[in-house]
Amino acid sequence: MSEFLDILALSVKSLVSQSAVFFALMGVGLNLHFGYTGLLNFGQIAFALLGGYGVAISVAMWGLPLLVGVLIGVVAAFVLALLLGLPTLRLRADYLAIVTIAAAEIMRLVFRSTPATPITGATRGLSGFGRDFYAVAPFETQRTYDFLGSTWTGREIWAVLVGWILVTLFSLLIWQLMRSPWGRVLKAIREDEDAVRSLGKNVYSYKMQSLVLGGVIASFGGMILVLATGSANPDQFQNANTFLAYAALILGGTARVLGPVVGSMILWFIIAFTDAGLAALIRNGIIPSEILSGPDVANIRFVLVGVGLMMLLIFRPQGIFGDRREIVLDAH
Repeated sequence: MSEFLDILALSVKSLVSQSAVFFALMGVGLNLHFGYTGLLNFGQIAFALLGGYGVAISVAMWGLPLLVGVLIGVVAAFVLALLLGLPTLRLRADYLAIVTIAAAEIMRLVFRSTPATPITGATRGLSGFGRDFYAVAPFETQRTYDFLGSTWTGREIWAVLVGWILVTLFSLLIWQLMRSPWGRVLKAIREDEDAVRSLGKNVYSYKMQSLVLGGVIASFGGMILVLATGSANPDQFQNANTFLAYAALILGGTARVLGPVVGSMILWFIIAFTDAGLAALIRNGIIPSEILSGPDVANIRFVLVGVGLMMLLIFRPQGIFGDRREIVLDAH
């Protein structure tokens, strides 16, 4: 019983962990792209990479203040959105999807390449850039605290607290924008962009604005990730993370402000519970090691999560909060 409570406490910690924050911010941006505008962006992780490395390179390599690094990360995400959107947003949805996923992988490989070592640290990554971030914490970051039945360091609490404040602010921003004329145009573009164009609206401009804003939101996810982990490594920003963010979005419900937030929390609760639960079953001999060994758990948990998502898409494709009408619309 005590072991089960420990597993449950660890899983509850994952509800509000830095991973949940990271994917919530990624998902909020994707929700603007895909849920509200109908843009198929498969390279959301590239914006997070630029946000994280904007902070890491600025502080660790150039000696600039943290706030300047944040600004550089935002500007880099803004520029990337323009570079990706200019040649593709006038075309069909699949062109944007192909370009974004390719761009994300190209950027990761460039950042981890040997010639990039003086700037990005290549495969070794960068560290030592979070001092100013933790210096402004209103409590001791070196202490440990008991919270939600788990032990947290002050660094974890501060990073998670700042992260959820950002999630809240961006969610409120999206909620307000979707109630405005601008947001209603975006949703109309998702439904029928030809009809919107016939009304004299510049569909291309609205798509670009959506792509830029969603990318900037994802860049803050990358900043929180590298500050929480204390390092920036290109392999933290693999394309698989974009699809996990889509999983969180679909789980919570597309075109719903709280969809990606709640979806991210539930996704990481399930992953943590499955991971710890399978390890406990193997440790206690309930699952024979010949069938499943400890090192296999990390892969099996994602298989189980994938099966669960498949069942969700079959029986409730709109997710927890979603509306079935929102998902039958074509992406543009």
